[in-house]
Amino acid sequence: MPYQITGERLTSLFRPRSVALVGASDKSVFSQIAYHNLVEFGFADHTYLVSRRGTQTHGQPTVTSCAQIGEPVDVAYLMVPQAGLLEALDDAAAAGIRNACVLSSGYAEAGEAGRAAQAELADHAAGLGMVLLGPNHLGFANLTDGVPVCSIPGLPAESGPVALLSQSGASSSAMVDFARMVNVGLSYLVTLGNEAMITAGHVLDYLVDDPGTRAVAIFMETVRDPETFRRAARRAAQAGKAIVVLKAGSSALSARTAVAHTGALVGDDRVIDAVFADLGVIRVDSIEDMLITAGAAAALGRLDRPGIGIVSISGGACDIVADRADDLGADLPELAPPTRDALAAIMPAYGTVQNPLDVTGAAVIDPTIFTRSIEAMSADPSIGVIGVVNSIGWIDTGRPYLGQMFVDAIGAGMRAASCPAAYINQVMQPVTGFTRASMEQGGVPYVIPGLRQAVVALHNVARWSEATQSPSPQTAPPPAAVPVPEPGRRQGKWSEQEARTLLGDAGVPVVPARLAGSAAEAVKAAAGFGGPVSVKIVSPDILHKSDAGGVLLDVPPAEEAVRAAYQAVIAAAPDGARIDGVLVSPMRHGGTELLVGVVRDPQWGPVLAVAIGGLLVEVLRDSALAPLPVTPWQAGRLLDRLRGRAVLAGVRGAAPADRDALTAMIARIGDLALALGEDLESLEVNPLLVDGAGIEALDAVVTWREHS
Repeated sequence: MPYQITGERLTSLFRPRSVALVGASDKSVFSQIAYHNLVEFGFADHTYLVSRRGTQTHGQPTVTSCAQIGEPVDVAYLMVPQAGLLEALDDAAAAGIRNACVLSSGYAEAGEAGRAAQAELADHAAGLGMVLLGPNHLGFANLTDGVPVCSIPGLPAESGPVALLSQSGASSSAMVDFARMVNVGLSYLVTLGNEAMITAGHVLDYLVDDPGTRAVAIFMETVRDPETFRRAARRAAQAGKAIVVLKAGSSALSARTAVAHTGALVGDDRVIDAVFADLGVIRVDSIEDMLITAGAAAALGRLDRPGIGIVSISGGACDIVADRADDLGADLPELAPPTRDALAAIMPAYGTVQNPLDVTGAAVIDPTIFTRSIEAMSADPSIGVIGVVNSIGWIDTGRPYLGQMFVDAIGAGMRAASCPAAYINQVMQPVTGFTRASMEQGGVPYVIPGLRQAVVALHNVARWSEATQSPSPQTAPPPAAVPVPEPGRRQGKWSEQEARTLLGDAGVPVVPARLAGSAAEAVKAAAGFGGPVSVKIVSPDILHKSDAGGVLLDVPPAEEAVRAAYQAVIAAAPDGARIDGVLVSPMRHGGTELLVGVVRDPQWGPVLAVAIGGLLVEVLRDSALAPLPVTPWQAGRLLDRLRGRAVLAGVRGAAPADRDALTAMIARIGDLALALGEDLESLEVNPLLVDGAGIEALDAVVTWREHS
């Protein structure tokens, strides 16, 4: 049964005026924690306990059904075993409750029978006009409004600018504890569970419009509703709200796509990387980086420039930061001459003016060196954020912090700075109440604990800022008119000759070739080219011809050589293979061989891969991915991500590639794949030869999806 999750409905769920704890029991830890949270946050008067026995629970009277509450209730928190859940939904709906949190497990996570039960649960709720959060989760906490509808202990009493979403309820408690330790305040905590109805994308979309949320951290194992997530992520990027995702798990694409080299390069996890990059989503690989990055993004906002400037009390810390920046590819730009001059006037004679900047022990004697250095470096045209490395107190000794004068000087520099700034502790130490008092006194808005963590967070915020700036004004040319094959032909695997025709019709240059059905025809074709040729078998059953011995290169045009080559490639065909003939083409030498291919991901649709290597593509594994459509400008960004990109600029006397022509051709191949529609499984041009201004497809593979 179809159901729609609207912002209005989510508001009634996440900002409830009252809550019913259904299945309340003194013997249930979930019930104990949920009720304790509501009492602690002052929500006891708006909480109703429902127990089939009707006995006193948690020291309070209960009712035996939601209908007996007699007051409007916005959310039913269902702590009911699976066997009684549909009946509990009926009871809640009869009382006018339209939202439910379902804690029960044994659904989609429990195999085929569980998936069927979950589908029945969602359909039943939809039929009642209800929406579900869960099942198999631990609820949510609206910390901004002080409404904790969850069975997670130790919730923070104060709210903050980061929303935390988690598909794992059990991990959420540790995440909350760490967020508190590093002073990342939370606006919402939402455990998502199996997402039978409400998905991460729905909640993300809701949070884009929440004024108290400036960044969203998400722990997920899968994206269950890709289109909803994609739309919400684009809205978040437009709103300047960072999304930081810890995505666990990876797997290969369907084995059917492995018939093309592209399928070996594109796995689910790499597709997720490409999609997230396209959406401006920051991907991290640890809980710590997820929360610290989200906190930094919320505190710093979108940066105007990606460059990171470091001002440090320690030369050793400068070395560590520089090493980690090199590991990650973070930008620690060289300072402009005016900046160097300004810093030279501040620094002692024995100091070295560079980025990272060691202010030396002179700053201990004169803390204003911190202030003036921060201000001077922040004015550099390549710097978008300043990180200031210094210790800060965290243990309350009962006395004022002895290093407060340095915190004050750093805070003064941050206020005078021309760009955002963050205080960086050298180690991963807690941000305690003592720390926060020191920060408040000094006017320090945000502290990042740990040098590596700081580099990761600042680099992530810089990349997100760059990725979500206004898109390039360059737009793609209108897609080429592509003659789409008749439905009856869009099946199975195509031979190279069919693929060449398709590319040529779409405006993709292909190397000249003649299809020969006999040795005599091959000899005649080779003579017409007037030089060495390649001889390749043509068969829809032999897509990787080189691996099968079906390709001979640099064959002299002499009759005997061509006849021998023809017979050799024909003989290489495995038994039963369909053979359409032999393709004879003039040899090409020099230039750079690329792979440009498209594979259809079952979740995200067609994904473009650009790689260096030709025949060696799987060995080099130097590729970049992006979901379609791709503009020429975006194609250029893909080329810039290749490790071997320098070969396209011309090396050892080779002509540099015509970048504009190449990026336009990559985009055109992507347009062709889109025009072929959902029947297309993969389209691969490999190699695409790039030699200066010349671009030619030397070989191609097209496969179509199987329909049951």
